[in-house]
Amino acid sequence: MTEIHPTAIIDPGAQIADDVSIGPYTVVENDVIIAEGSRIGPHVLLGNGTRLGKNCTVFKGASLGTIPQDLKFGNEKTYLEVGGHTTIREFATLNRGTSHSLTTRVGSHCLLMAYTHVAHDCQLGNHVILSNAVNLAGHVLIEDYVGIGGMTPVHQFTHIGAYSFIGGGLRINKDVPPYILAMGDPLKFGGLNSIGLKRRGYSSDQLSVIKKVYNIIYRQAYTVKEAISEIRRQFMDSAEAEHIASFLENSERGIIRL
Repeated sequence: MTEIHPTAIIDPGAQIADDVSIGPYTVVENDVIIAEGSRIGPHVLLGNGTRLGKNCTVFKGASLGTIPQDLKFGNEKTYLEVGGHTTIREFATLNRGTSHSLTTRVGSHCLLMAYTHVAHDCQLGNHVILSNAVNLAGHVLIEDYVGIGGMTPVHQFTHIGAYSFIGGGLRINKDVPPYILAMGDPLKFGGLNSIGLKRRGYSSDQLSVIKKVYNIIYRQAYTVKEAISEIRRQFMDSAEAEHIASFLENSERGIIRL
């Protein structure tokens, strides 16, 4: 059964599924879609173009789907999409896209803690955790199962690889490859995210291959282009090695170093 507090303001153009609850003083604008089972707290704003998946939880004061903080934005029709089972904590702000990609996306089963900011055209995978006050500039790409510690700013167009973990209070201005720990100021390679990978079922053989790949990248005197060729030559049957090689190949900002 849908429960909407009498003080909430719901535009007639919003689409609200069954079994949704909306708290006091929340505003839901036109062209918002809320899937079944979602829980919206008090004083939340769901802006025009927001798409909220099944069983999401949005806490007090969060602001979703507001226009981008981009001077090039021309009021074009754009969107914010949030996948199912994602939790958005107090006072988080998520902007919708621009004409660059039209859509800002947050995957399913994510946790965006209090005061996080997801700017226009960001693309977040599934099972991403942004700790308190992580701030993403525009066009950031984050793959699945990434964790970022609190109070961390992320530079625009940065790419963060799957299963990586970045410590808190650091500045991310280079691409962070998959499967690793990143720490220090300036941000540096800190070894494999071994604990996180083991928790996700990665075998000892897989971890061994990933470690050897990063020895090629960080411990030997190869250029990035040479490292990519060497990784593919030595580990042509490894999906993880190919993921890393493709990540390096497509990095526009360059990766963090030792």
